[in-house]
Amino acid sequence: MTQAVQDLSNHTPMMQQYLRIKAEHPHELVFYRMGDFYELFFDDAKKAAELLDVTLTARGKSNGDPIPMAGIPFHAADGYLARLVKLGESVAICEQIGDPATSKGPVERQVVRIVTPGTVSDEALLDERQDNWLAAVCQRENTFGLALLDIGTGRFVLLEVEGEEALAAELQRLNPAEVLVADDLTELESLSRRRGLRRRAPWEFEFDTATRLLNQQFGTQDLDGFGCGHLVTALGAAGCLLAYARETQRTALPHIRSLRHENREEAVAMDAATRRNLELDTNLGGGEENTLLSVMNTGVTAMGRRLMRRWINRPLRDRQLLVRRQDAISWLLSDYTFEPLRQTLKQVGDMERILGRLALRSARPRDLSRLLSSLASFPQLQQQLKPSDAAHLKTLATQIGEFPALVDLLDRALVENPPVVIREGGVIAEGFDAELDELRNISTNAGQFLIDLETRERERTGLSTLKVGYNRVHGYFIELSKGQAKDAPADYVRRQTLKNAERYITPELKTFEDKALSAKSRALSREKALYDELLETLNADLVALQDAAAAVSELDVLCSLAERAESLNLTKPVLAETPGIHIVAGRHPVVEQVSSKPFVANDLTLNPERHMLVITGPNMGGKSTYMRQTALIVLLAQIGSFVPATECTLGLVDRIFTRIGSSDDLASGRSTFMVEMTETANILNNATANSLVLMDEVGRGTSTFDGLSLAWAAALHLGQQIKAFTLFATHYFEITSLPETVSGIANVHLTATEHNDNLVFLHHIQEGAASQSFGLQVAKLAGIPAQVLALAREQLAQLEAGSHATVVPAAVAPVEPAPAKTPTPAKQPVDPFQAELFGAEPHPVITQLGKLDVDDLSPRAALELLYALKKAL
Repeated sequence: MTQAVQDLSNHTPMMQQYLRIKAEHPHELVFYRMGDFYELFFDDAKKAAELLDVTLTARGKSNGDPIPMAGIPFHAADGYLARLVKLGESVAICEQIGDPATSKGPVERQVVRIVTPGTVSDEALLDERQDNWLAAVCQRENTFGLALLDIGTGRFVLLEVEGEEALAAELQRLNPAEVLVADDLTELESLSRRRGLRRRAPWEFEFDTATRLLNQQFGTQDLDGFGCGHLVTALGAAGCLLAYARETQRTALPHIRSLRHENREEAVAMDAATRRNLELDTNLGGGEENTLLSVMNTGVTAMGRRLMRRWINRPLRDRQLLVRRQDAISWLLSDYTFEPLRQTLKQVGDMERILGRLALRSARPRDLSRLLSSLASFPQLQQQLKPSDAAHLKTLATQIGEFPALVDLLDRALVENPPVVIREGGVIAEGFDAELDELRNISTNAGQFLIDLETRERERTGLSTLKVGYNRVHGYFIELSKGQAKDAPADYVRRQTLKNAERYITPELKTFEDKALSAKSRALSREKALYDELLETLNADLVALQDAAAAVSELDVLCSLAERAESLNLTKPVLAETPGIHIVAGRHPVVEQVSSKPFVANDLTLNPERHMLVITGPNMGGKSTYMRQTALIVLLAQIGSFVPATECTLGLVDRIFTRIGSSDDLASGRSTFMVEMTETANILNNATANSLVLMDEVGRGTSTFDGLSLAWAAALHLGQQIKAFTLFATHYFEITSLPETVSGIANVHLTATEHNDNLVFLHHIQEGAASQSFGLQVAKLAGIPAQVLALAREQLAQLEAGSHATVVPAAVAPVEPAPAKTPTPAKQPVDPFQAELFGAEPHPVITQLGKLDVDDLSPRAALELLYALKKAL
């Protein structure tokens, strides 16, 4: 096709037109309107046939070759567009803008809109449950500027982060549908595998270009009023993003009216691994079932459900705001006030996105109908909120307001059940516009008008042969016989002479004819003009309507949290100003809902004097559940929600980290152990004394000694240096010795008991370390063959018989370094950590183990070596 574009002379006129348009949109699939179909040609047709499972055909020839072609029915285009957008594809919509009746050659066509994954606003192409972000990423050294726009709502957000790890966390939280990056941006792992990645010219990210575009959009002199003037890198991304939005929409964007700086210091930081491990809105299988969002999100409006997702993904550190939310929920719970409010809120449509389409001039009649029902519910919302003494609810009520003039306008203007589109008319109600009513009346009642006219004219003239008629050539006429033609009134103008009759036209009939012959098209034209005027009138109140929509969505979230507090028996947490976490009878909000057995609640106390718990106990005993529920309780408290516990007092945390489970990243060449160590390193490098850290089975991905050493060192660093609020679950019982020498660390364990050779998990946290791990009993529950279990018991007995002592760190407090000595050549150098664990002089067995390549041993060789080492000891 490249060669064809270079030389168009050998193509048909229509193909020349198509190829010129396609050359302007090389990266989009071009939907080229031909009658009732959108046609795709050449490579676009082949790609569409594969992606959409439509028939690939060839029709005629151009430049001597058959033209590959695939067609999409015009009336079904939305469904195909939705599928393409989900696959990350972009589509240029090319419409006929010329008149086929007057066109010489191909009808003039023009791309009127470009549909991309991040810029769609059509209801049919969007998932109402989540935001549809268009993102742009700009890099300057190690700083990443991130700009985000939801074009359907006008929400425009900026933030800056340091390092690719932080960028990856934000991209995972926001999950943009499309990401714009500069052509010269370094290949980043967090971006390389994303769908919808678009490369743009580097100059589009320049600061000066960006600020000029943004100030033009907002009608400002500078951007300091938005608190964004200093975000040089993020503003570069924002400029590219706004230019792209204008390019794709081909219209003004009045609903994008402000920028918001999303400061990471205002929120609880969570990296990508933490969000994944806690299953906030996506489970480990990639679905939404059995996630925190699935349990908590009972909103009755689409925009409320989206806002709940944003809250859960971005818990806050603003204690005053969280307390205001708590007070609002408390009032909503009083006398079950949330229930009638939720019934009223059910009448509110997706105002955010309706207003976005209104601003883009793409709102459909049913959008306006839903907007009417939404605005009509506001007075009732005001009445229901009037008794509230919660300051936050009073603020929301003021922001929601009432719009009686718009309600009256829409109620008069729209029919009760308008059609989907304005194209065929039937949207504007009778009685709204006299001219439209007259045109409709002419179009539908022309026959009756002619009968009435004939009766009146016979009575006026007294001519019995008078009749009114119509033909396609001469139009409407009054006919008189030859005998009575001499008595025709003076206002009758001869139109046609026949053998036995004369035909006339009158000013009244001429006026009627002009109206009647064009009544239908004129009625449709008038209706479309009235519809456009309606959109203009509504856009005049766009800012107030957007504010109202934002307030309604927050009211819906607060009502949902009140409903959840009542239904799930949640408790209002105390948000203390001093650090610490105290939970009485805490529960896991998701496990509790999906489990068929009663949930065993557990307590937790973490404070500066007891900031780390080493958790031991059997697999399946509930360690991971206990740890995750702590994080989810803290997270819920920091969105303002009530929490699943009998009591909860919380000093706000700044970050939540998790290192739970095992997974590899083969696509990036990272093993399970490498992933584990990367996540552990992120925690040790970024956690603070006000962070909540969950560490589960650190060091299990490598050899026993390596794993124990790493786990012990990580626990010691967290407990002694960082002093973060830490839950450290492990099967290395050696680590349970840490509380003996390091203050602030304590042991707890989950219990299990054996009954009739069966293992019963009690899921109850107790003080102290576990006495055994029940590994063989868990293996039995998993279905390991009896003969294998018998061999394992024999081996375990031999290992336990040969074990002399538990490895205990000799010293864990910082000590003064001894004076340096020159090592004696005859002595083998001693690893410092090994010396700390096992003493200065290594045992020969330790030396032999240090040289051993465990991965190269067969099971038999390993067993023989084990006996040899036992004998050597």
